[in-house]
Amino acid sequence: MKALGVLGTGSGAGKTWMTAALCAWLRGQGVRVAPFKAQNMSNNAWVTPGGGEMARAQAMQAEACGLLPEVEMNPVLLKPSGGMGAQVIVLGHAEGHCGAPDYYRETERLWRVVAGTLEGWRPRCDVLVMEGAGSPVELNLMARDIANLRPVRHLDGRWLLVGDIDRGGIFAQLAGTWALLPEPDRARGLGAIVNRFRGDVALFPDPQTWLAPYAPGLRVLGTVPLRRDLQPEEEDGVSPADQDRGQGDTLAWVRMPHAANLTDCQPWWDDTGVRVRWTDDPDVLARARAIVLPGSKNSIADLRWLRARGLDRTIRDAAARGALVVGICGGYQILGERLRDPAGVAGDAGEEAGLGLLPVATDFLAAKTLRATEAECDGERWSAYEIHMGETTATGPCEALHQVWNDGGPRPEGSKCGRVWGTYLHGWFESPRLRARLAAAAGFSTYRPHPVPWAEQRRALYAQMAAHVVAHVELGPVRRYLGL
Repeated sequence: MKALGVLGTGSGAGKTWMTAALCAWLRGQGVRVAPFKAQNMSNNAWVTPGGGEMARAQAMQAEACGLLPEVEMNPVLLKPSGGMGAQVIVLGHAEGHCGAPDYYRETERLWRVVAGTLEGWRPRCDVLVMEGAGSPVELNLMARDIANLRPVRHLDGRWLLVGDIDRGGIFAQLAGTWALLPEPDRARGLGAIVNRFRGDVALFPDPQTWLAPYAPGLRVLGTVPLRRDLQPEEEDGVSPADQDRGQGDTLAWVRMPHAANLTDCQPWWDDTGVRVRWTDDPDVLARARAIVLPGSKNSIADLRWLRARGLDRTIRDAAARGALVVGICGGYQILGERLRDPAGVAGDAGEEAGLGLLPVATDFLAAKTLRATEAECDGERWSAYEIHMGETTATGPCEALHQVWNDGGPRPEGSKCGRVWGTYLHGWFESPRLRARLAAAAGFSTYRPHPVPWAEQRRALYAQMAAHVVAHVELGPVRRYLGL
């Protein structure tokens, strides 16, 4: 097995996208390829068919490889939860919350988990494409960094370096990273890729000429233009450029501080007659035809935040005037009558009255629900999943939102009281029929859903992403290393 690291000059350089594109390219070459990220920090999570939790980014990359996601692709996941630090997920299972000092004391134990997982991939694939995290040369963190250079060294692999020209300072990014790399790690480099170029790439003809005096030995393999139409997932949710998309009636997503699984909104982006806005502006919420409270990694803290800003009243007033209000996961909990977490197992401890729009109450328990399932709407079924702390029970009469299917057969899920809906399902909006039903309930006037389910749209993008990279990057060094 060969190992190819995809390192970045910093967070948000496009490592996730580039890893998926390279995985799709290798799959197209007939290579048995799998993705890997030793440690990810993200509140965008996925539930595997086996019931484990992993980063959604690596699940997307698995899809690019033609594989089912599995926790061995992301052995350590950190889910930030505010003042509690982060919840630590190891090989798919939560180990509890801890702050940075406590986590760093666990570095060597977690590295042993990562190393064991790396060894497990050796007989299973020809190439392991390993996404890094942040920058590989954070000097204060390098000694305990288990996500960047250490996996490459362990497998005697090679790396590519991705820099983000859209942010500016591309030469400083590349030269600075190269200068701070230890010499043995420089020798593993296959080259650098300038990513996310806007405009005419002919205006940036020869970056190597400019970089060479400051990073001798680092070869620029190409410049990849930014393509907004080739974005299957956002690594950390929703970029600033994507927080207001489309034209038509407003579907407002409440931008809570601990919002999780923000990718739930992406299936709406290619629909027409809808404007998808992430906002904490009460005027926008007051005018929206539909409001979505997304998942939350700290429901009680986000509920307190809504109340402190007066947005709890705004949302209740919107429901009273007839707007459709939808809560997903933590947002579902917030719409209920009460949230109780005396031990702080899911974030901030305490008990809070919810918005009172659904007759349900949530008690947070130590056990975490991880469940892959199938949703259904008008005869169409598609994959969805639950991932949450807390058990929500009815406190009064209310109909189930829908039926879902899993190993135990059909069961009712969620709550629906008039124009207030709540569900624990992530991936719920991936069905065009479901989005059309919601738009009709909200009274959208010109709405038309994209006819292709989001999962199919996503899968169609991977080959295009691979072709885009091949067109703009000299992959000769990669081919030679991999023996292609």
